[in-house]
Amino acid sequence: MDNLKLGSSGTRVKQLQKALAKTGFNPGKIDGEYGLGTEAAVLAFQRSQSLLADGVAGPRTLTALGLSDDDALPNAIPAFTVAVVSRMFPFTPLGNIKVHLPPVLDALADAELVDTSMVLTALATIRAETESFEPVAEYRSRFNTSPNGHAFDLYDNRRDLGNHGPPDGERFRGRGYIQLTGRFNYGKYGEAIGLGNSLIGSPDQAADPDIAAQLLAAFLKDKERPLKEALFENDLKTARRLVNGGSHGLDRFTDAYTIGQALIASS
Repeated sequence: MDNLKLGSSGTRVKQLQKALAKTGFNPGKIDGEYGLGTEAAVLAFQRSQSLLADGVAGPRTLTALGLSDDDALPNAIPAFTVAVVSRMFPFTPLGNIKVHLPPVLDALADAELVDTSMVLTALATIRAETESFEPVAEYRSRFNTSPNGHAFDLYDNRRDLGNHGPPDGERFRGRGYIQLTGRFNYGKYGEAIGLGNSLIGSPDQAADPDIAAQLLAAFLKDKERPLKEALFENDLKTARRLVNGGSHGLDRFTDAYTIGQALIASS
């Protein structure tokens, strides 16, 4: 079922307008024309239901209004072929994409992150964190290791990461596609993908390709709403900060996202 949005018209728009009016969100004239009044009513309804307020009556909004019994978002995953993704990763060996793209897409599908914006975010995140399209472990740098200090000592006592002191810094350093970092995150997202405390006991698992793909999907699912709000405003800097906590890799994230967005739009 196609989304209804500004400029749409017809019987389905009239049904939408009637449903909005019935729930207390007056769209103005019930005329089957999706104008500014209908858009404003949709926005108000979406905010009241804690839905993404984008003014578009998609599956989730239509279901909340009782106009659909299927709130599944359109599945964009089939469009993300190796050929498309290789153009998003122009410096990456094609073989790596062929091997690692399928489990990433499977993990996104399992997490119900199948719409274009979230698939683009996942792939752009991989480009920003590990351009080789392989899950990696964080290297020592001046940001995680003090001069003459032991490896990752600047992470050891990071309470914001849930670390308890040495050797937590090194044990729970960044790994995978999302560069999962800190005892807290290893516990939270390990639990989310069904590993329980196993990831805390064996943190190297986070660099396993299948587990790394699941952790990426779980992390993005946890931040789906604020990510979509940022992406709706085309605010890729905020989207990157929601994942990374800063702007590291923003250039690669932006490049991959915009290339993929253009390719999918033209397909």
